[in-house]
Amino acid sequence: MRPSAVVRLVRAPAALTVPGDVLAGAAASGRPACPATLVTAASSVCLYWAGMALNDWADRDLDAGERPERPIPSGQISPRAALTVACGLTCAGLCLAAVAEGRRGLLTALPLTGAIWAYDLMLKDTAWGPAGMAATRMLNVLRGAVRGGALQALPAAAVVGAHTHAVTRLSRHEVGGGPRSAPAAALAAGGAIGAGTALAGRRSGLADAELLALAYVCCCAPAQLDAVRSPTAAAVRRAVGAGIHALLPLQGALIARSGSRRAALTVAAGYPLARLLARKAAVT
Repeated sequence: MRPSAVVRLVRAPAALTVPGDVLAGAAASGRPACPATLVTAASSVCLYWAGMALNDWADRDLDAGERPERPIPSGQISPRAALTVACGLTCAGLCLAAVAEGRRGLLTALPLTGAIWAYDLMLKDTAWGPAGMAATRMLNVLRGAVRGGALQALPAAAVVGAHTHAVTRLSRHEVGGGPRSAPAAALAAGGAIGAGTALAGRRSGLADAELLALAYVCCCAPAQLDAVRSPTAAAVRRAVGAGIHALLPLQGALIARSGSRRAALTVAAGYPLARLLARKAAVT
């Protein structure tokens, strides 16, 4: 396996959107970004990469016809090696969870792991697929919450889950394009999420949260609007990629809403880097 092929297999650049989930959950529950939180975020990155590798293993026959450029159908990585990568990264994610918080860390990592594997192996091509993907992101947000703070982190998890559900529904049209209603629905959902998050920031007197919520809309709306005008497969893929990257300012807004300004700006600052790295390896 060439390292470049593994990077493409696991969609490595997209992992920049993962730590912000954990930090949003931590901020919402009043937990500082301590070493345990950062190790938990690293655990989630491993589980995310595992899910990407497992996705390509599960879709290897379909990709041979629809996406022959992917590592498995192009022959850069064998199906067995891809499954090995998925299992190895899953184990690494669980081990890091245990290092971060011991038994509690494992208890928060296991539901996320189960949701990832269930999505890739059972739910992805069903009507429950978008909800399954949204559940993985929500569980990732809740991983960051302090013990007993899951309820406080639930609103942030719901916002991230709603965004993920909309982008996942749109992603079903990446190969063949789709009706204008698909990107229009994602555009409407993004607008509602951004407006609601900005309003919450204004009511709390937190200008950073309001500005980052507006930045979130500006990051995802243009590509979604282009897809509404011309819902080709290429336009939809660009809109999905924009939706994935827009998670960073959205997470920043949620963190800022909890008063953690430095963490919020750090997460949001990852957006240009994620866009740059996406030129080297696709995020969808």
